[in-house]
Amino acid sequence: MNSTAKLLIFLCIGLAFSSCVSKKVYESLQMELEVANKDLGKCGESLNDYMNRLSACDRDKSNLNTTLKLREEQMADLRAQIEDYRKQRDRQVEQVGDLTVLSQSANANIKETLSQLEGKDKYIRLLMAAKTKADSINLALAVNLKGVLSKGIDDDDVEVKVDKTVVFINLSDKMLYESGSSKITSRANEVLGKIAQIIKSRPELEVMVEGYTDNVPIKNNCIDDNWDLSVKRSTSVVRTLQKNFNIDPNRLIAAGRGEYNALASNDTAEGRSTNRRTRIIIMPKLDQFYDLLNPDMAPK
Repeated sequence: MNSTAKLLIFLCIGLAFSSCVSKKVYESLQMELEVANKDLGKCGESLNDYMNRLSACDRDKSNLNTTLKLREEQMADLRAQIEDYRKQRDRQVEQVGDLTVLSQSANANIKETLSQLEGKDKYIRLLMAAKTKADSINLALAVNLKGVLSKGIDDDDVEVKVDKTVVFINLSDKMLYESGSSKITSRANEVLGKIAQIIKSRPELEVMVEGYTDNVPIKNNCIDDNWDLSVKRSTSVVRTLQKNFNIDPNRLIAAGRGEYNALASNDTAEGRSTNRRTRIIIMPKLDQFYDLLNPDMAPK
């Protein structure tokens, strides 16, 4: 065999051997390729996951930056508010200082006011006590008068009332006087005698007798006008109480009111009859009244 033939034979043998080995290697490589492809797929999935995480981190970073910026703005606002509060506090501290000065003056004024109120309260209690005492006296007096005058006397001719601090008795003119004159009738003596009993029992009281007329003019030899008639009538009653029933004249007062201070209209006969009256007023003496207002007598 020449060298060429030998070479061809060796080549054929080498190719055959080579063909055999490459198939195994190929299969091995094929398997490695499949494994590598699988790993590559897994790496791709991991890469996608990491990319998603990275995007999420970027978003979180962006949100964090926005939140941080918002927090910084909020902190700036809070710092401004704190500064305002400090200024307000300083102003309030200054005002408190001014109020302290004012309160010292106010306390002095309040003490003075309370002292004045205490004094007024005592005076009010004093007045209330005086009124209560006066009311009790007047009520008892009115009850006694009504009891005494109720027997044998027409209710239309006598009226007993309590008015404020006094007790008064209205007596009709037809019962007390003769028509158009100041002369006392016998019936008037009976009534005045009963009233005198009560007056005697209360020596601490004064008695004022007031005469009233209607508006019909009157003039004769003894009487000039209604003023004159009203005074003469009240004087007749006072004289009767003094002379016939021994009432101390120092306790008696005579007054005439004429046609004035009328109780009813003088346009009717009934109204004129109502206005023609004599009023006997039983009242505390002035010194007794002042005793009621004595601060030493105020309730404690």
